[in-house]
Amino acid sequence: MQSMTPLNDITRLLSAVAMGRKKADMVIKNGNLINVNTLEIISGVDVAIKADRIALVGSADHCLGGETEVIDATAKYITPGFMDGHIHVESSFLTVSQYSHSVVPHGTSAIFMDPHEIANVLGMRGVDLMVDESKALPLRVYTTLPSCVPAAPGLEDTGAEITAKEIAKQIKQEAFIGLGEMMNFPGVIQSDEQVHQAITSTLKAGKCVTGHFSIPETGKMLNAYIGAGLRSCHETVRYEDAIAKMRLGMYVKIREGSAWHDLKEVIKSITQHKISSRFAILVSDDSHPETLIKNGHMDYIVRRAIEEGVSPVEAISMVTLNVAECFYLTPDFGSVSPGKIADINILDDLETVKVDKVLISGKLVAEKGVLKEKPPLVSYPAWAKNTVKLKQPIIESDFDIKSDLARVRVNAIQIEEAKVGTKCKIVELETQNGCVMANIEKNIAKVAVFERHHLTGSRAVGFVKGFRFKRGAVASTYAHDAHNLLIVGTNDTDMAMAGNSLAKIGGGMMAVNEGEVVAQVELPIAGLMSDQSAEIVQAAIQQLEKAWEILGCDLVSPFMTMALMALPVIPDIRITNRGLFDVNTFQFIDTILGNSKNDL
Repeated sequence: MQSMTPLNDITRLLSAVAMGRKKADMVIKNGNLINVNTLEIISGVDVAIKADRIALVGSADHCLGGETEVIDATAKYITPGFMDGHIHVESSFLTVSQYSHSVVPHGTSAIFMDPHEIANVLGMRGVDLMVDESKALPLRVYTTLPSCVPAAPGLEDTGAEITAKEIAKQIKQEAFIGLGEMMNFPGVIQSDEQVHQAITSTLKAGKCVTGHFSIPETGKMLNAYIGAGLRSCHETVRYEDAIAKMRLGMYVKIREGSAWHDLKEVIKSITQHKISSRFAILVSDDSHPETLIKNGHMDYIVRRAIEEGVSPVEAISMVTLNVAECFYLTPDFGSVSPGKIADINILDDLETVKVDKVLISGKLVAEKGVLKEKPPLVSYPAWAKNTVKLKQPIIESDFDIKSDLARVRVNAIQIEEAKVGTKCKIVELETQNGCVMANIEKNIAKVAVFERHHLTGSRAVGFVKGFRFKRGAVASTYAHDAHNLLIVGTNDTDMAMAGNSLAKIGGGMMAVNEGEVVAQVELPIAGLMSDQSAEIVQAAIQQLEKAWEILGCDLVSPFMTMALMALPVIPDIRITNRGLFDVNTFQFIDTILGNSKNDL
């Protein structure tokens, strides 16, 4: 991450440049300034830069010297650098370096990374790997310390744990901007001691506590959550919930990633119900390389907001000033103003949000979609690889769900395209040889989760509706948040092969049909990330998407939707290696209806 000159070290120099006694290092001339402070566009503006900070915004002719670099911004638009206020870099399947290479040319100068994916596999050692890698990049990578590792204690088995005691120790470090998304909202509202210890440690350090309040409740529980110090939430999927949260002073992070398309609905809080956008932030959360290369990053999300009726100035404020305010960074970032760090974009136009030039710390780092310096491929240590550990090879009978009846009613997970939520769907299925069968005519496939960290051999099997599979099976070790081995398929033979084959290559994503591997994305780093470039990973993902279509699934980024099926903190129903889980009642439930066993 780019270092920066403390403002207190450069005040005299900035004043001298503003007055013309010293000359600027760079002047951006005659642009249309997107002023996020006042939500207006001001024409004919110059920006004078000295070192890595802005010295003057206005007329800068008197700041020009013989060695001043001049950028002509006539008929173009000057904006602050874009910030992604919530992102899991691992969800791009790229290392931080390759992710930076993909997003900086799109005007992204800063991201707020929550590396809880790698933390669930490798613990703090994995987090430290990503933090260390980010230090040499042009992209500003702010890291929030993972708060819930595991996401739901007692409900799943992860590769590592980060305790409240460890959080209290680590949150004081400069490496962390705040606490990562607090997914354990029941622990917050029920005053769990460990949960509140993590929160209070962060507040004592003067840092931001980011939230994850995914239930549609806007009364006493939401108040209890916000009142405990939770500052933001990216899990809002209804505009009415967004209104309630913003009215209570919570930053609503409106998500538009590869698979989660919440913006169209949630933005109605601003476009239709005329709520101020002051507490609204645009984020990606999860974006894979195909999205980044084809559509862009924050430039694309700003464009989507504009398409939905948000004014360009407001949309840009939602990825700049509002983000900086949320994370207490406004002394240095968020606007094009005197004294601020010179993270600046120059756009060709506002309708398409086409980025012409990207400045970070007053240096031109990308132009016309091309990064000035490409990052090298990073080598991760051997201990961060080969992390898929099964107690024994998977066999077909591991997928058996037994019943003595000819037909049974089961609780199935119903997924919805481009949405994070699921529903519990009761369906009737037939049995063969004492085992409940999937039914492709009813759009019902089997789903299984195998523990892959500690050789426990634990597993759970259930049913899922909505993927439209007609044949074959798919498997993934990218499965929020425990990242156990997740398999979905129409038949036990292909499911077993997919799981075993994926384990052999060290993790990733795979599609199998009739006993043959038809596509795979190798993710050797913790079973989550590739060590290759974005372009290579994109090509592999395209082949995987084609394979999913061959199997019958034509959903948008279906492997991203699949990856959330094992996350027991987002309603309504999920499956972990310990069983089928009802998030609303916070209880394990049986797959076959009529049984009364409850594991809690």
